[in-house]
This record gives sequence, C-alpha cells and structure tokens, in this order.
Amino acid sequence: MRMATKQKNPSKSAGYHHGDLKRELVTAGRRLLEKSGVEGLSLRGVAREAGVSQAAPYHHFEDKDALLAAIAAEGFAGLSSEMAKWSAGADTAGAHMGGLGAGYIVFAFENPELFRLMHGPRFAVADRYDDLLTVAADSFNMLRDGVAACRPGASEKEIEIACQAAWSLVHGASMLIVDRRIDAGTTVDDIVTFANQITKQLPVSG
Repeated sequence: MRMATKQKNPSKSAGYHHGDLKRELVTAGRRLLEKSGVEGLSLRGVAREAGVSQAAPYHHFEDKDALLAAIAAEGFAGLSSEMAKWSAGADTAGAHMGGLGAGYIVFAFENPELFRLMHGPRFAVADRYDDLLTVAADSFNMLRDGVAACRPGASEKEIEIACQAAWSLVHGASMLIVDRRIDAGTTVDDIVTFANQITKQLPVSG
C-alpha cells in the first residue's frame, strides 16, 4: 500500500500563482531582517523562509539591494501609518505634532532593524528605486505639514529649519532607543509616555 505523501500548503501555492510571491518574499525578508539584521539577510535565506526555491526571488528582485529597497519602502509606508494613527483626533496643531512624533518613535521601537535599514547609508542615494523615494517622502511631508500648521505666518525658510529641528529630535530619540543607549521602557505604553515627554520639546507652538 502506497503511503500518502505530504502535500504543499494549497493556499500558499495558489497565492503564488496569483502573483503573491513578491509580497511573501518581502514579508519573509522583514522577518529575517529583524532576526539577523541586514548583513545576515540573503536571497537564499529569504527563499528558505518563504518556502520557495532558491531561484524564485530572482523572478522579482535582481539582487539583495532590490529586495531591501522593497522592504524599506514597506517600512516607510508603515511609518507614515503609525504617525497618522497616533496623531489622529488631536485637537490642536501642537498635539497633532506630538502624535506624529510619538508614532515615529513607537515605529522605531517596534521595528528596530527595519528602522536601521530605512535610515541607513545603503539607500542614501537611491535613484534606482523611485518607489522607495516616493514613499519615503510621505512621512517627512507629514512632519513638514504639521510644523507649518504650528507656525502660521512663518517663512518657508523658518518652516524648513523648524522641520529639521523636529525631525532631529524625534529621529535622535528613536535611534537612541534602537541602539539601547537610553532606557525608555519595554512596552509600547512605556515608549508612548517617553515620546510624549520628548515631543513636548518640539520647536513648535499651538
């Protein structure tokens, strides 16, 4: 009597045939990134994590950098979403800015290796990756719009300087948390409390 052989996950296989493999590879890449960092991630490792052949990633990504760019783009989309979540419902421009900053810091806390990738030197010049440049600009534009709302009547130069100062504050705090240089707590609630204290120092009013 022939023994039954183990079948592949039908839903996953079907998903690949419908063009979901790229999405699955990015998701697998994010998991490996948080486990092993950028240097520990490879296309072969991502293929194993996704349960596909070693050749499969090359149908969607020409090299490791292309995959990392897709992961970073997804990260920036998540950052914007987190900023929007924590700033929603604010009743003043200043509170809105505080929420944007809190969302930024919370995202870094929850996704440390992804945050490093997004803001590291690998994509400092990323002309190859138009999608990454576009989505990366969204979170900065949210911050800039928030600053402008807090500084009515300010010149473009004044808004630009205030935006750089605000970004420096929240990004610096985020990197200190990611690098474990400061103890801001171990839970999201702890981080939000810390972020609220930090964002009170933002160079805005309102």
